[in-house]
Amino acid sequence: MRVTGFPKATYHYIRKQSKRPDKDKVYKDALLKLREKNKDYGYKRLTPELKKLGYHINRKKVLRLMRELGILVTAFSHKSRKYKSYKGTVGKVASNRLKRRFNTSVPHQKITTDTTEFKYYYMDQLGNTQTGRLYLDPYMDLFNSEIISFQITKRPNGESMMEALKAAIERTNDCIFRRTFHSDQGWAYQMKRYSKTLKDNDIFQSMSRKGNCYDNSPMENFFSILKQEMYYGQTYHSFEELAESITTYINYYNEERIKEKLGWLSPVQYRSQYTNSIVFS
Repeated sequence: MRVTGFPKATYHYIRKQSKRPDKDKVYKDALLKLREKNKDYGYKRLTPELKKLGYHINRKKVLRLMRELGILVTAFSHKSRKYKSYKGTVGKVASNRLKRRFNTSVPHQKITTDTTEFKYYYMDQLGNTQTGRLYLDPYMDLFNSEIISFQITKRPNGESMMEALKAAIERTNDCIFRRTFHSDQGWAYQMKRYSKTLKDNDIFQSMSRKGNCYDNSPMENFFSILKQEMYYGQTYHSFEELAESITTYINYYNEERIKEKLGWLSPVQYRSQYTNSIVFS
């Protein structure tokens, strides 16, 4: 079992399947293949994936088969300290234009952003373990929860945030309505050049109320998913290793990770479906 890397129940299933007929073998084989590619998928996401492959199966049966195979998702409950970028009123504080109205049927109309912190551990020249930090600045399109731009740095700085902002602005220039960019009241979002860049591009600036994380819950939810699926329970030993893992995950999140609210499509699939419906309507 140590050699195969499978859970005990999965190992025994593989051994027994050649000894006796299993009416659910075809479902179990498909589940194992799907889980190999999507290691953090639970029964709710695996059910529509099986249906896409042509299997007629419901959630209850998928849950039962996953129990038999020993591949139910085990969540890590650890939570890291939340990065706080608020340093008081150091520039312009915009009003909360979104007011938790996160839904939109228009791509690139409502964009939100925030910063989160990660840690990695490395050995210094004396052989002592040191803690390094990494900061992620993503921009999300609230139309489909897609991450449309991001920057990864060793320390929070205005330059990287401006680069991510400019990339997000360029990416959303095709919006047919006036755009709104939302954030918390962090120091970077209060910078004069940040506000001026938004104004120069005819973009509304919106900010959460001080100390109210629910005013930016879509981004908080993304950070939670991100850390749950690629960070908690893992140890990274360099900035480069952690940055590569985050980048790989964001690509996976955008292109492959399905969401119930998107009709069990990934953000990119949902956007493509919308675009095609406009073209052929």
